[in-house]
Amino acid sequence: MSGIRTPAVAGLFYPADAEEVGTQVRRFISESSADHTPPPKALIAPHAGYIYSGPIAGSAYAQLEQVADRISRVVILAPAHRIAFQGLALSSADFFKTPLGDIEVDRGAIQSISDLPQVHLFDQAFDNEHSIEVHLPFLQETLPSFRILPLLVSDASPEEIDEVLEHLWGGDETLILVSSDLSHYLDYESARKMDAEASRAIEALRPEDLSYHHACGKTPVSGLLLAARRHRLTATTLDQRNSGDTAGPRNQVVGYGAYAFY
Repeated sequence: MSGIRTPAVAGLFYPADAEEVGTQVRRFISESSADHTPPPKALIAPHAGYIYSGPIAGSAYAQLEQVADRISRVVILAPAHRIAFQGLALSSADFFKTPLGDIEVDRGAIQSISDLPQVHLFDQAFDNEHSIEVHLPFLQETLPSFRILPLLVSDASPEEIDEVLEHLWGGDETLILVSSDLSHYLDYESARKMDAEASRAIEALRPEDLSYHHACGKTPVSGLLLAARRHRLTATTLDQRNSGDTAGPRNQVVGYGAYAFY
């Protein structure tokens, strides 16, 4: 594949109409409080349908308000939901499209990690995948000019993720974004307890305290925690709720968290 990767879940996870999705995203961000000290180097944000996780994602993107003009590259690591494979998958697309327009893929950044054995070109992994796509309208409404390096993660170790991040770390121009929801399909109180455990592990930069029950993006989250530990970052929980708080019943919920790394 080359050229443009078209959206797979516009009209399902978020509106397909440009004006409507822009209005929703701006509302999610404006309703969140932003801590302007200091700017984040990395974010963790959820990837469910906007009705469920949009308000929590908004609290992550609100942190970029004062530094949006500095960020020109966003490295996105997200779990693959549709297909299993070894390592991390790259797309051959030059642009990712959303209702808000096209986002250029940073081919130079891809070249910088192309010799790593855990990184592979695998377009099929991106077919019908939502975990990267749902973040793109938030980035488009937040950052004036940027390119992306989208990576889907399947059977990889936290150390392999850490190695990739070290190659891409950069400076103020580079934002690291990890896409992950938290617990899945527990009752409301059990989810709150498990999600609190995940938040404590993330704030303590302790990937060894996370299991796959804590987060569907456990592997990219764990890799980020290793990198954050090495770079002496501090992690803060911005928001932690679940679908029982935003939409839907409380007998089976999905947990969402937003975190910033300074």
